[in-house]
Amino acid sequence: MVEFTTLLAFIPAALALNLTPGADMMFCVGQGLRGGVRAATSASFGISIGSFVHVTLAGIGLGALVSAYPAVFDVIRWMGITYLVWLAIKVLRSPLEANGAPAVSAKRAFWDGLLVNLTNPKVILFVLAFIPQFVDPSRGSILAQFLVFGAVLGLGGFVINALAGIFAGGLGGRITGAVGFQRGLRWVSATVFGALAVRLALEK
Repeated sequence: MVEFTTLLAFIPAALALNLTPGADMMFCVGQGLRGGVRAATSASFGISIGSFVHVTLAGIGLGALVSAYPAVFDVIRWMGITYLVWLAIKVLRSPLEANGAPAVSAKRAFWDGLLVNLTNPKVILFVLAFIPQFVDPSRGSILAQFLVFGAVLGLGGFVINALAGIFAGGLGGRITGAVGFQRGLRWVSATVFGALAVRLALEK
């Protein structure tokens, strides 16, 4: 199993990575603006579940397939780009909500977060580059060690991304009663999703 001192060294490294603003955090901010606190928290939970799936795949060796065959990477990447563009269009075409009601449900936010994370192949490549530095084959099952480190990484990411989304959700909740502000928030959310799609498309 994972040595305690190794785990102590991994936790601050994982927190430092989680605190770095990235696609996951921006997605939670966008969901928070659209649907408030519950949507932001659910989106963060979906992202964390997706990350844990990536960790599991890396632990059993499937991540090597993505590394060895770039075509697989590109197929998954373009699936993610397409989904983000679809989300942006969906936001722009959604009707304005009466009385500031959430424009996205917590359940929908969870599944969106999960799918956005799963269709980002850079996550599994990051897992393959980062976690093995802390894995010790002499300590037993490599998969079990991956899962422990993945749980720490996922928990830290959930808390930090959720807090970022909750802050955005609280800000949006104060002003969504006005139609003009609703339109503005809708464009902000769509821009966030579109920018994430562009970023994923341009990354090599």
